[in-house]
Amino acid sequence: MSSTVETYDVVVLGAGPTGENLADRARAGGLSVAIVEHELVGGECSYWACMPSKALLRPAAALNDARRVAGAREAVTGTLEADAVLKRRDEFASHWRDDGQVAWLDSAGITLVRGHGRLDGERRVLVDGPDGSERTLVARHAVAVCTGTRAALPPLPGIEQAGVWTSREATSAEEVPGRLAVVGGGVVAVEMAFAWAALGSRVTLLVRGTMLLAQMEPFAGELVAEGLREAGVEVRFGASVAGLSRASAEGEVVLDLGEGGTLTADQVLFATGRRPATDDLGLESVGLKPGDWIRVDDTGLAVDVPGGWLYAAGDANHRALLTHQGKYQGRVFGAVIAARAADRALDLAPWGADTATADRLAVPQVVFSDPEAASVGPTLAEAQQRGLRVRAVDYDLGNVAGASLHTDGYRGRARAVVDLDREVLVGVTFVGPGVAELLHSATIAVVGEVPISRLWHAVPAYPTISEVWLRLLESYRG
Repeated sequence: MSSTVETYDVVVLGAGPTGENLADRARAGGLSVAIVEHELVGGECSYWACMPSKALLRPAAALNDARRVAGAREAVTGTLEADAVLKRRDEFASHWRDDGQVAWLDSAGITLVRGHGRLDGERRVLVDGPDGSERTLVARHAVAVCTGTRAALPPLPGIEQAGVWTSREATSAEEVPGRLAVVGGGVVAVEMAFAWAALGSRVTLLVRGTMLLAQMEPFAGELVAEGLREAGVEVRFGASVAGLSRASAEGEVVLDLGEGGTLTADQVLFATGRRPATDDLGLESVGLKPGDWIRVDDTGLAVDVPGGWLYAAGDANHRALLTHQGKYQGRVFGAVIAARAADRALDLAPWGADTATADRLAVPQVVFSDPEAASVGPTLAEAQQRGLRVRAVDYDLGNVAGASLHTDGYRGRARAVVDLDREVLVGVTFVGPGVAELLHSATIAVVGEVPISRLWHAVPAYPTISEVWLRLLESYRG
């Protein structure tokens, strides 16, 4: 077995969107960078999450939009063509090849090291290559952990033998299951229930609690649950899985629901959370516990590791488990590493003086369900728990002219959470068809702490759904 030692300014573990962005900003700052990846360059988002899932969801949303508009409704005569949807999904997942991403790394001057990397003490990374080789990478300035998360499966009897789906199988499956059970009430569960129901599966959604999308305003989960039922999904609240079994690889799976009886399906998806992909990274060699989240400060430094050399960005640090937030952290932390390496006292232009604030106060998220749910910042309850003096302002999106033009009988709702002491928005939620594209305007208002007195002068075009901004301001003023 061959062994080599190589030295770089920065070594990045994980070539997903977070690692790519961190490597790019460090490289742009004049540092040499190696990035280590044992799967596909581009990571979870490109091949098993954001891109394939939205490719599965978009055809159904387009079809539903047409069915909700007179004239277009009459022109729609069929259902989704599943094979065509799956083929399009495959194209957006680059057919699970990373040639394009590898070419981008090369063009950016970032060295790709294929294999599984693990820490081996301060500033050292050992990489076991796919060919059996071993390489030691030494970092002059920083090692960054950007390894993301893995699906977390509950320790249920029979789950290991049943061949269940996680989010990976749900977004990459080649055939439509006749009956699909989905366990969970969060974003993945909701989106995949919509997607596979639209493709022809008979879907049952099993939710242990009493609401969907518990991290959003309660009305978001209520409206999305209505949409799921209209799409043919059976939604069961208060349903817990006690165990499951499958007689053969091709056979039915039987879920034991305790007092709720049993449920038989052809496939079952467990969308029951994520865990950090840090259990096999050699964290013990630097005094950290394998499998734990890595706690960091606002510049990405691991707070429990002395020496100022270990960083963690994206899902691995548990600040905000979203691709766009990981990319944001990657850009900021990469710039921090380059600034510190040059002893520039954190000259972070164009990032500004604040580092990694968006993942604390203004996290935007979209659930691509039907209706869509989009939010930024805390809910009303969360803002109150933080001790803010706030007021919620609600508006029925169906009363906005642009919304009624968008969809006949438009149903949706908007909420703005106003900090009454500063008269700025701290949180905004939209639920309804086509609201995802409203979210960035809300994010700018929250992040920029734009005074409500100034928002009056941001005039929404008529007739668009964005006119809801004017209606929210009018409702606030009374």
